[in-house]
Amino acid sequence: MQVKSIAVLTKVSDYFKVLSEVSRLLVLCALKSGTKNVSEISDITGLGQANVSKHLKILTQAGFIKRTPKGVSVYYEISDPVVFQLCELVCDRLSVHLEAQAQHSEHLKAFQQSM
Repeated sequence: MQVKSIAVLTKVSDYFKVLSEVSRLLVLCALKSGTKNVSEISDITGLGQANVSKHLKILTQAGFIKRTPKGVSVYYEISDPVVFQLCELVCDRLSVHLEAQAQHSEHLKAFQQSM
């Protein structure tokens, strides 16, 4: 693997920082099924509208979602669906890691019982 420049690594780090907030992941999940406004996202996530708006702004600036004004409302939709593939990859790896931890724990219990 080639070592990247600090500027590139900083951008990668910033990308993951956006995804490191649970509320933003909730917002992304709410938008996975289609375009929604702030009120709809708030209802789905249980987050307050001001909180949802704050996270929508961050997600929009990072390029994960796009906003479309329609009359007096603004609707949001996923602009980079690759984010869900990335989340699935992370979830798969976490699942493997947790399973390995559980097996290790069972081995330790069996060892303790044999003593």
